[in-house]
Amino acid sequence: MQQEILKAEKLNKYFSEPTTFHVLKDISLSIKRSEFVSIIGKSGSGKSTLLYLLSTMDTDYEGEIFIHDTKITGLSEKALARFRNEHIGFVFQFHYLLPEFTALQNVMLPAMKLGKSDIKTIEAQAMERLRQMEMQDFALKPSGKLSGGQQQRVAIARALINNPSIIMADEPTGNLDSSNTARVFEIFQELMIQGNTIIIVTHDQDFAKKSGRIIELVDGCIK
Repeated sequence: MQQEILKAEKLNKYFSEPTTFHVLKDISLSIKRSEFVSIIGKSGSGKSTLLYLLSTMDTDYEGEIFIHDTKITGLSEKALARFRNEHIGFVFQFHYLLPEFTALQNVMLPAMKLGKSDIKTIEAQAMERLRQMEMQDFALKPSGKLSGGQQQRVAIARALINNPSIIMADEPTGNLDSSNTARVFEIFQELMIQGNTIIIVTHDQDFAKKSGRIIELVDGCIK
């Protein structure tokens, strides 16, 4: 039986501007190690909001979240940042790469922040992650000069640099063509086979159907 890696209990989230709005309503879920889960729903359903709660980047909620049997709800901002950097790799829709930095430098940044290895080791690890994404030939190119699909692969490499057990991604194929979308899916599938847990927010129904499990949100509730 697969081990539970993430659990959320009775999550409630409110937005207060311009008026109070109940975004997520009593969300409870469990995700196991090496699962490939897609979170889907119409715009405004709360899917990205849920992902930001699960990723520890948003701490303003009611309920409890456990990752690796650690209760992350209530941890200090500093403790959360370290936990996130060590255990969670996050891929944003718009990459957030530093355009003047090379692909290699962008990938190295989270490992340098974690501070567990020396620069030479981190550089070697970053190159290996770029090779995994078939981006090694672009390692020394400024990320701002890369195509959208190339930037997304660099962003995935960056998310993997600290060997996180969980990869989360918010609309990772939202700005990609069909060819690059297919490649990104293959990458996530390969990571799942290697033992990573994958949690993706997507509006792409075809992408979601190919993942292992779909969680659908409707008006802030799991359908």
